[in-house]
Amino acid sequence: MNTFIAIEPDRCIGCGTCLAACSYGHRMAGLQAEPRLALTFDRKVTAAVTCHQCEGAPCLAVCPVDAIRQTDDAVVVNEQTCIGCKLCAVACPFGAIHPSGTSIAGVAGTSYPTPTYPKGTSPLLAWSIGVYTCAVKCDLCSTLGPDESPHCVPACPTNALFVRNAETLGKSCREKLKAAAAENQVMMGRSTHLKEA
Repeated sequence: MNTFIAIEPDRCIGCGTCLAACSYGHRMAGLQAEPRLALTFDRKVTAAVTCHQCEGAPCLAVCPVDAIRQTDDAVVVNEQTCIGCKLCAVACPFGAIHPSGTSIAGVAGTSYPTPTYPKGTSPLLAWSIGVYTCAVKCDLCSTLGPDESPHCVPACPTNALFVRNAETLGKSCREKLKAAAAENQVMMGRSTHLKEA
């Protein structure tokens, strides 16, 4: 089982601190500053959307240039190899991969201004002259050491994000089963009490 970042939607307040921490951490590592997770808003819930680090990753299977690879714990995009075809974003069942772009620099680091056009309705169809498109997805902050948490997890002010692997997921499931069993016992006790009355 791969390691992944889980979210507790009831705790998420939609503050965007996780996005800022992710962006900053990747920029400091020399990668695109684009956040590797997104926030989704609904009338009832706010939650971060991150890569599920699938075992049989569809994004890895469709990449024509092998820019996506499986590491020990995560599925990672090599930004220098990516050709920006967006097949991985189409194949991802969770919408966790999105295209991002950086301006192509000119001679001696001078960039050429490029014209801007109205944005389309889908980021998968967007393109701009002079902008190199690259796939962006959660890499569990692969540039950090093995004992360090991804940047978004400790940055969350409400502790809504968790790193999960086989061990922590099993522990979490056992705790939830115990809580559900205890609640069921209470409900059964109330039901028996009502029948006797």
